[in-house]
Amino acid sequence: MIVATNPVHAQIAGSETTSSDRDIIVYGRALAQIGIATSGSQGVVGYKDFEDKPLSRVGELVENVPGVIATQHSGTGKANQYFLRGFNLDHGTDFAGFVDGAPVNFRTHGHGQGYLDLNFLIPELVERIDYRKGPYFADVGDFSAAGTVKFTTVDRLARPMVEVTGGSYGYYRALAAGSSTLAGGDLLVALDGTRSNGPWDLNEDLRKVNGLVKYSRGTVDHGWNLGLTGYHATWNATDQVPERAIASGLIGRFGNIDPALGGRTIRIGLTGNAHLGATDINLYGLYYRFLLTSNFTYFLNDPVNGDEFQQRDQRGQFGGSIRHSIPVTIGAMPVAFTVGGEGRWDHIGKIGLYNSIAGRTSGTVRQDKVDEYSGAVYAEGTASLTDRIRLTLGLRGDLYGYDVRAQTIAANSGKGSDGILSPKAALAWRATDHLELYANYGKAFHSNDVRGASIRVDPVTGDPVDRVPVLVKARGYEVGARAEFRRFTVSLVGYHLSLGSELVFVGDGGTTEPNDATRRYGAEATLFWRPTEWLTLDASGAVTHARFHDVAPGKTRIPNSVDEVVSAGAALDLGHGVTGSLRVRHFGAAPLIEDGSVRSNPTTLVNLGTYYTAGRVKIGVDVLNLFDARDADITYFYASRLQGEPAGGVEDRHIHPVEPRQLRVSMRYSL
Repeated sequence: MIVATNPVHAQIAGSETTSSDRDIIVYGRALAQIGIATSGSQGVVGYKDFEDKPLSRVGELVENVPGVIATQHSGTGKANQYFLRGFNLDHGTDFAGFVDGAPVNFRTHGHGQGYLDLNFLIPELVERIDYRKGPYFADVGDFSAAGTVKFTTVDRLARPMVEVTGGSYGYYRALAAGSSTLAGGDLLVALDGTRSNGPWDLNEDLRKVNGLVKYSRGTVDHGWNLGLTGYHATWNATDQVPERAIASGLIGRFGNIDPALGGRTIRIGLTGNAHLGATDINLYGLYYRFLLTSNFTYFLNDPVNGDEFQQRDQRGQFGGSIRHSIPVTIGAMPVAFTVGGEGRWDHIGKIGLYNSIAGRTSGTVRQDKVDEYSGAVYAEGTASLTDRIRLTLGLRGDLYGYDVRAQTIAANSGKGSDGILSPKAALAWRATDHLELYANYGKAFHSNDVRGASIRVDPVTGDPVDRVPVLVKARGYEVGARAEFRRFTVSLVGYHLSLGSELVFVGDGGTTEPNDATRRYGAEATLFWRPTEWLTLDASGAVTHARFHDVAPGKTRIPNSVDEVVSAGAALDLGHGVTGSLRVRHFGAAPLIEDGSVRSNPTTLVNLGTYYTAGRVKIGVDVLNLFDARDADITYFYASRLQGEPAGGVEDRHIHPVEPRQLRVSMRYSL
């Protein structure tokens, strides 16, 4: 791995091309993985891979992971909706995210289990993205069945910079960031603010502020850093709306049914990392507050006041991890052992569901205080059986405990615990200097909301309800191949994944609930190619067959399980400071109910970016949704009731449209 610099970042993993400023152009996807990777579906994305890639939303950074789609069915301040390997991952369940070593997914969250909100990231300060798919890695546990993505922020900037962006529909953004030397280390400070109305009939009125202060000392192998992040956002939301309301002319395509929806989030995080040769240590603490007002069924349950509701979450989150590497020789065989452990405590002071009218709380459905804690240990060893064959075996053990103190219905209080063992195995064969083959097996899990593990009485109906397990097993198999040449990298994998329980969206509750066991199998292919110095091409495609297991015949389709995903792009360097980027992203139709009789429509978007750099000034022009597609970001099917409709409501497709064509112009000045 090469430690490199470019005009923005001072340290980043990269490849080989240099400029007149002795800056190394960084293409993380060109980094050699043969001899390092343990599966065909893991990789690295460097800053140069996405520096000039148009982004509509911060969460779309995850689309740098081949096969991942990030959409939105509500306001921009809310976590994205993620899709991978035939999963509708909701807001993050079965897709684990980390930033500078700290986990981002929330357990027992007020809106959705595994809630993965990446809005606090500043894209220009992301140094690299490491991704891995499947349950094959011992150092990750909860939410990792489908995949894991790890963001690393830069330690310092080569030059301070100021950037301003303006665009369609009242979009304005300003960023100021810079580094300085302090007490033998590097101090990085950044402040990022965004205002946007969006194309919606109801102004989104997004107001978002991000901040990052990071201090680093030492080297990559012997050093430490401490980072403080702050994030605050408020927004109005136009959620998914029934197609019949648009077709009848009741609302426009970007209209709304309930104008009082929206949310706010406060997130303050402290993260520390120490690299002590063979030992890595991570510690983190987080303060978090969340409020979301939603209404998915309108007047179905309450024909007078409506079905609007609010979800709240207020918590402190604390934890850390340690990892230690031990290289040994057994006989004449080199073996690299890794042992590690982690702990986490979520102290949830308030989590609740409330009725609301016009955005104001009108009653409490359920309110709780929750403490959820976990610990894990793991061990993994990679043996070089020959100079071309590596065998990796791992075992992970996780133990969870919880204490739910229900404040509305005492019977829903409870304490408990659960544990799980997750074995892993991987075989890599370097068939030639340019070709490596892989076989993987592993078990993982996702946790359920522990309120579901203690519940006895439905807070809405008063009926007795069944409890759910705290931990749900997943099992995966994968075979793959990777070919690498100087300018060309390609990989191909086939996988099978089974899950003990699926979390699916429930329209009348506006949330997710555990459902039946599922099985998936599919194939993925990725390509990275630099045919010339001025052209870089990349592409990825995935097809998945996803079904419920052991259910009634004809009810096997998994709602919102996308069968096919394709993304591709071209980056051009035309010389004289002119560069360009063209991206296309497509995800196919998906069943919306279990018998497959109702399906969503496919969605295809094309984004274009052009950039001009002259000295310390960079000007960018991004065109989002270049061809003004009128597709849907997300589609659901369920019953809702508009005023004047039958008491039982009307079953209909509900869509959140993609945003129309937008122009954004930015100017960056590097001091």
